[in-house]
Amino acid sequence: MSMLEELKEQIRTALPDLDMVIAWEQGFDAAHGTPLFIRTEADVDRLMVGPLSVQNPATYLPALVKAKGAGKIGVVAKGCDSRAIVELLQEKLISREQVVIFGFGCNGCVSQALLEGKIEEAGKYSAELTGVETDGRTVKAQVAGETLSFDFNDVTFEKCLTCEYPNTLIADHFVGDKVEVAPGCEKAPSLEEFEKLSQNEKLSFWQEQMRRCVRCYACRNACPMCVCRDHCIATTHDPQWISQENNAQENFMFQMIHTMHLAGRCVECGECERACPVNLPLMLLRRTMGEAVRNVFDYTTGTDPEVVPPLMTFKVEEENINERGW
Repeated sequence: MSMLEELKEQIRTALPDLDMVIAWEQGFDAAHGTPLFIRTEADVDRLMVGPLSVQNPATYLPALVKAKGAGKIGVVAKGCDSRAIVELLQEKLISREQVVIFGFGCNGCVSQALLEGKIEEAGKYSAELTGVETDGRTVKAQVAGETLSFDFNDVTFEKCLTCEYPNTLIADHFVGDKVEVAPGCEKAPSLEEFEKLSQNEKLSFWQEQMRRCVRCYACRNACPMCVCRDHCIATTHDPQWISQENNAQENFMFQMIHTMHLAGRCVECGECERACPVNLPLMLLRRTMGEAVRNVFDYTTGTDPEVVPPLMTFKVEEENINERGW
């Protein structure tokens, strides 16, 4: 039995006790996946799990758990998705009793934009794509009856190059074999390049990027940890902390506040950057903050549900902060 069929069978067995299961299905073509909300057995047949299962289903959990009350929600989660679930549990935004987690080992996700670009470079049309498979090293795309092979690193998201948690961290059901952590980059290549810039170059870089921001809030809406959207500082009017004027200064203010609100909470799933319609390199901000949290608090977000996140507690003496020596 294949991993997909085993997962379908597990969901069918558990479904009578669940209000729904959040997973993925094929989108409008074979190059795209889209969220799937399984409510009936017929929905199970639409399930898809693979390199195009990109979206983070944990984003939907807080609202659904709150709306369903005592009901249970099932969720199929990759390793990075499960880190978001762990963080939601740590912050008590969901309870463990209300969530049933279906886990598996992830070989990495494929960026539709990068894949389509490679297909066109090969002289083919991405509209003729009928299937995508990957083993974590090679991506095979079926295009117009022909198999095209690409190096995984050329068509994947940067987060997959540095992923240390390819397997679902906490799960009630797990299908298939666990994926071994592949040797990859210790630090995202884009962050390494950015850190080489001078302070003035970094400022100029972000000023230029923020001029392109249209403040659509797609980054906020796609983020699994942005749970105060009805009271977001970016859209409140009483008091009005940020104006609705679209310029580099106000846009940068919003993005910096967003980044600070995710300090010690961001699991670097990359949904903010993927959702951005103007392709802002938002993960540079998130990863920079993540590095600071790891260095100061020796804490990696979303890996242990029993640990209190560092910015949700207080210690008189932090091991890596020597204030008294100043």
